[in-house]
Amino acid sequence: MTTIDEWREASTATIGAAPDGTQMDTVELLVRDLDAMTAYYHRAVTLDVLEQSGDTATLGRGTQRIMTLRQRTELPTADRSGAGLYHTAILFRDRPRLASSLLSMAQQVPQTYTGSADHLVSEAFYFTDPEGNGLELYHDRPRSEWQRLPGGGVQMGSLPLDPNGFLQQWFDEGASHAGDTATIGHVHLQVGDIPSARAFYVDTLGFDVTADLGSALFVSAGGYHHHIGMNTWHSAGAGPRAASLGLGDVRIVVPTRGDVEELGDRLRFHGISAADDGRALRFSDPWGTALVVSPEA
Repeated sequence: MTTIDEWREASTATIGAAPDGTQMDTVELLVRDLDAMTAYYHRAVTLDVLEQSGDTATLGRGTQRIMTLRQRTELPTADRSGAGLYHTAILFRDRPRLASSLLSMAQQVPQTYTGSADHLVSEAFYFTDPEGNGLELYHDRPRSEWQRLPGGGVQMGSLPLDPNGFLQQWFDEGASHAGDTATIGHVHLQVGDIPSARAFYVDTLGFDVTADLGSALFVSAGGYHHHIGMNTWHSAGAGPRAASLGLGDVRIVVPTRGDVEELGDRLRFHGISAADDGRALRFSDPWGTALVVSPEA
């Protein structure tokens, strides 16, 4: 079985303090209707239900956890003009597996489709889940086809992408869902302002800037096109998040426990409080979005 680590291409690009082996991990969503949301991500998105007990369900592919849903009926709906989640982006191993999920979405929940784009480095399809959380389903083109820019950036764009044409070309009834064929590729956040986001995610956490559009910032480690995106398109001037449904936490995996400890040192240097349980480090960005950083298992 080919694993996520084996099919993700390696990079030797080391610039910022974030280690090259950094990867995104499980995204937590706080939801009102656990059954409906689990059904959406299982039956339509085609993720496997890996665990379900009480008020929590975890979905993924193979052994790869992708999303944890926690029922919190007491919380209000998230402020769509506030800080928080813009979308969760699920990365598929190849076009046929992405096409299989896309066809399922078209057949079962076509009303949740919001658009598509060829980003040069990737091909992506966008949706909004039943509780208003943004979702991207995508695959990456090989890194050898990405155009690098002076200063370490990656050329990205937003060209038209016909979902029907994509399905006609790439859907394969024999495409297997078995094994670790998908993972969280990146997470895109809504923030209050880009300078503060840059100071936190670049200057403190050590991510590299791959694109800065003024109203949006894209950062990564190890030469990826982006692990985290941030924009102010609907949230300019937003302050700290209030407790609400929507994004619970964002999890990041780094190669070693030493990388976690080094990040803890940087957070302390910048006066940012963090809780360290001996394995994972938990802290919040300037808008109260929870981040959890842990070493590879």
